[in-house]
Amino acid sequence: MSAPSDSFDTAQVPEPPKVSEREARRVAEAAREQSWRKPSFAKELFLGRFQLDLIHPHPAPPAEDVRRGEAFLATLREFCETRIDGARIEREARIPDEVINGLKELGAFGMKIDRKYGGLGLTQVYYNKALALVGMANASIGALLSAHQSIGVPQPLKMFGTQEQKDMFLPRLARTDISAFLLTEPDVGSDPARLATTAVRDGDDYVLDGVKLWTTNGVVADLLVVMARVPKSEGHKGGITAFVVEADSPGITVENRNAFMGLRGLENGVTRFHQVRVPAANRIGPEGAGLKIALTTLNTGRLSLPAMCVGVGKWCLKIAREWTAAREQWGKPVAHHEAVGEKISFIAATTFALEAVVDLASQMADEDRNDIRIEAALAKLYGSEMGWLMADELVQIRGGRGFETAESLAARGERAVPAEQILRDMRINRIFEGSTEIMHLLIAREAVDAHLAVAGDIIDPDKTLSDKARAGAQAGVFYARWLPKLVAGPGQLPTSYAEFHPKGHLDLSAHLRYVERTSRKLARSTFYAMSRWQGAMETKQGFLGRIVDIGAELFAMSAACVRAEMLRTGGEHGREAYQLADVFCRQARLRVEELFTRLWSNTDDIDRKVVNGVLSGTYTWLEEGIIDPSGDGPWIADATPGASQRKNVHRPIR
Repeated sequence: MSAPSDSFDTAQVPEPPKVSEREARRVAEAAREQSWRKPSFAKELFLGRFQLDLIHPHPAPPAEDVRRGEAFLATLREFCETRIDGARIEREARIPDEVINGLKELGAFGMKIDRKYGGLGLTQVYYNKALALVGMANASIGALLSAHQSIGVPQPLKMFGTQEQKDMFLPRLARTDISAFLLTEPDVGSDPARLATTAVRDGDDYVLDGVKLWTTNGVVADLLVVMARVPKSEGHKGGITAFVVEADSPGITVENRNAFMGLRGLENGVTRFHQVRVPAANRIGPEGAGLKIALTTLNTGRLSLPAMCVGVGKWCLKIAREWTAAREQWGKPVAHHEAVGEKISFIAATTFALEAVVDLASQMADEDRNDIRIEAALAKLYGSEMGWLMADELVQIRGGRGFETAESLAARGERAVPAEQILRDMRINRIFEGSTEIMHLLIAREAVDAHLAVAGDIIDPDKTLSDKARAGAQAGVFYARWLPKLVAGPGQLPTSYAEFHPKGHLDLSAHLRYVERTSRKLARSTFYAMSRWQGAMETKQGFLGRIVDIGAELFAMSAACVRAEMLRTGGEHGREAYQLADVFCRQARLRVEELFTRLWSNTDDIDRKVVNGVLSGTYTWLEEGIIDPSGDGPWIADATPGASQRKNVHRPIR
């Protein structure tokens, strides 16, 4: 590293940006991928085009990938069963160093890193299966490995790093070093345009100043990928930029190890940068490309979270089966009481469908034939929501024992089933890597991309009249071709998708015809809403969320049917798979019809009025008489740049 410049001090650090809503949207739009160079099943689904040929027959991995993947899973399973004590991690709120070092020796930190750099080079499919396995041993370990490889340093380097950066860092990351991803700040969440951490060029270095919050793995990390704002100046484009930073660099202080309701072993902290010098050679990509790098990395990185939700679903099914067969009430096992049985059916069917979604999207990612940005986002959204519901239903099935801790159950002589812990661990998934609300908006933006591409200028207030006229002409041509195709399709023909109704099996072809018809209905609803609200469409977050949820159900139905047919033709549990796919599709269809009803019959407008009343103090009388157990302090911690005044709790694992 270059020697520090005497002339550089905190006076040179720019003030945090004050960002308008328009500027925030511009930054977010600039970060997303602008083109579609490959086909996308989910994108076409939202446009009313059910292109089953993009996912059927179900893609299959090469035999060698399967052999190596299964061999590693066998080794990892033995390690999980013999070396990981999940109860101890929950009790001590820390993953033992010997467990982390053991995972390093197995190569678990290099699962997605190419073998030429010392990694295992597993496919996305087997990486996800490994995360599901280790996540069930303890969810904090799943988060540790996922944060390291899915969003930490390895993936951005793999996709955007120079050869020199790969040669320097990937061998370390494959075997010895832990990485973390640092984007969020105390006052910056899903609106990165307000990012306050800066990286100012000084000679051969950049100098970082700022504070990062919720740095998963940050407490124990050796290498960080840090997003910081480079000020625009002569010769510097500026903008949010990604850097690889050594975690033990002078000026870095891990000021706090955060504690949460779940994932008690998570090494998540607050990290302060004070005049931290980072070589310009450690910049990933050009200046201003940081957000695009982060979002592109997440296109496949998001698949790790729903993969772990699949593991939870399988465990919930096992516990529900064993418990409801053993527990008797009113003369028969509780499984045979309809109120409990419908919960078991939901868990079984949803686990099958969620595994279908994750495996399909993962195999598509491995083949790299399709653009899966929407599929991966839908998998994350659907997995986190359904995973939470399955865990919640298990707690309900277990009754009082579901609310009791595993330690307490064991203390009084019963099986230590950590149902309440699983529920706590699962809750963060609806927030991690894009909250449900943000995922709705992100997917909705991609789903209407084709419309905005041809008609966006019409509703853009910054465009001239000639721009709007030109856009109007383009839109006329597009919709003249597109709208008639939404009237009729294969979903209205009783013989369509006949291969999904083989002799002696349930009829899944009817569900695929429903998906095709409903896809067109979904596209018509979206078009009608855009015609009605035009530029105000982006504010209709309730409507957009329901549109996305319908698309998620249709994608899951498609994946479930395709997986069932793959298992049937492969001679592996085909009849049972058809049963699970059938019941899942029937359950999903009920949810879809309810969502369609709520597109136009809802309380969105009155909800906004109530919110305005709450914020203006109209209903403060409703709060009277309570005792608020909250402590004192600001809502958002001070993140003013400067030297740390706190003890460094950074704890690298050796």
